[in-house]
Amino acid sequence: MNLLVVGMSHRTAGVPVLERLAMNGGEVQAALAELVAQPYVDEAVVLSTCNRVEVYAAVTAFHGGLADIGGVLARRAGLPVGDLASQMYVHYEVDAVRHAFRVAAGLDSMVVGEAQILGQLRDAYGVAGEQAAAGRMLHELMQQALRVGKRVHAETEIDRAGQSVVSAALAYGQGATGPIEHRPALVVGAGAMGALSLATLRRAGAGPLFVTNRSHARAERLAELHGATAVPFAELPSLLERVDVVVTATASPEPVLDAPLVAGAGRSLLVIDLALPRDVAPGVGELPGVTLVDIELLSESLSTTADAEGRAAEDIVAAEVETFLTWLRGADVAPTVAALRARADEVVEAELRRLAQRCPEMGDEVRSEVAHSIHRIVQRLLHQPTVRVRQLAAAPGGEAYAQALRELFDLQIPSEINPAAAGEVHP
Repeated sequence: MNLLVVGMSHRTAGVPVLERLAMNGGEVQAALAELVAQPYVDEAVVLSTCNRVEVYAAVTAFHGGLADIGGVLARRAGLPVGDLASQMYVHYEVDAVRHAFRVAAGLDSMVVGEAQILGQLRDAYGVAGEQAAAGRMLHELMQQALRVGKRVHAETEIDRAGQSVVSAALAYGQGATGPIEHRPALVVGAGAMGALSLATLRRAGAGPLFVTNRSHARAERLAELHGATAVPFAELPSLLERVDVVVTATASPEPVLDAPLVAGAGRSLLVIDLALPRDVAPGVGELPGVTLVDIELLSESLSTTADAEGRAAEDIVAAEVETFLTWLRGADVAPTVAALRARADEVVEAELRRLAQRCPEMGDEVRSEVAHSIHRIVQRLLHQPTVRVRQLAAAPGGEAYAQALRELFDLQIPSEINPAAAGEVHP
């Protein structure tokens, strides 16, 4: 089994293409089902955020897996594979592990060190688990990536410069419109990004705060948590007449703010669009008095130059990648060792049955002692080779030793392994 990552982000693709690929919860579930139905894809996790769409997969062959994943993404975007290929990145095996760990640590984010990606990755992994799309390989990769992300944030100060895309967008917007302290603000959307937006606005001193959402109950729950006022979505036009700052973060496939609606507010507005697909229709940013900050603008303006904390984080990632590769090599050889021991047990049992047929006069006590002795001899003979092959497999190129065992003893390794039975899934 091989690890493969195929995706697009703000670094490689334009927002229009990312918008076509962006998936909400139901769409992620459908994509997972389509992915694991492909010939070369055994496991999959789909990560879809405001500035990236990625597939983490365990595949049986590199080229076949790449073609399968590229085909699924192209169909979901409604574009030819060739149109996506130039904007995709592909990471394989060790590079796939490194990429997963860097993403979890916030090193590949638009705002380097932002912590929200950790929660988004956890959610993506959770959905894959619920859909039975993640197996032993991706369970281990995701669990370790989440642990590495937490470690980086605990042991470095990489997130001190900017906590999130929200804070970066607000900082950029205030550069054009002035401070937002004591200015009324509205958040459209009651998901995780909406909650983060309210918290960030409150820390910045904005207020009073309002939140609206198509599900008013969700808006009320969020408002209660952040000291805001929940307003029915139908009152959005009148809300726009009362606020100076609007942050949109919905999962709507269509814009929720268009030029006529915003122009009808009749006031200057700082509009921050954090959604993908975009919540704000073309033309809104051209209205008099409107300052529009969206993902596309942020991706062009934010610097990702590594500082000392970034280098420290990269060092942690590098060390953790080596640790994971050691596990991966050991995991690759474990089924071979298990198959070798099973083959030995089969041979011993067959010989004991043969002995019982040839010497029926043997009593149960003698037969039991003979069986115990033979099993001990075989286990002692196998102990040193199996311990040694695990040690050798942990080194670069160690997979050749497991392959040699399979060839020498004609071992058949099951293509699928139950993660729970193998003891590889952690709670």
